[in-house]
Amino acid sequence: MGDRLTQLQDAVDQLAQQFVACLHFVHRRHDLKTLGPNDRVRDIKQDPHQKEVDPLPAEEFRPGLRELSRDLVVKEQQIEYLISSLPGLDNSEKDQERCIKDLEEELKAAEVQRLEALKERDRILAELDSVIRSVRRP
Repeated sequence: MGDRLTQLQDAVDQLAQQFVACLHFVHRRHDLKTLGPNDRVRDIKQDPHQKEVDPLPAEEFRPGLRELSRDLVVKEQQIEYLISSLPGLDNSEKDQERCIKDLEEELKAAEVQRLEALKERDRILAELDSVIRSVRRP
């Protein structure tokens, strides 16, 4: 899993995809009805196998809308959580500088350990090499 900003970007991308999926569902599955007395449903001539609208019965369409709406709300809440967990929102500039200095000190200590481990490795390799060279075949 990536860092929080990557997770946030992924969540925003997923939310956009969900919006598109919701619009597609509503556009393709709604029932054709007129809203006023002067409204009329257009009759578009097209391939009979591909309908512009394939309406669902109301007892299937409404639960679909509810599920899509619930998914949008959940994704939005995930985004809000990720935003609230980003560093710096509750920290002052001095707190962030102190945190960076602490991390720099930890990095220096880790570098010292790494250099010591490299010296130890070289020492052991040299010792192993001398042992291998001293071994004679009977």
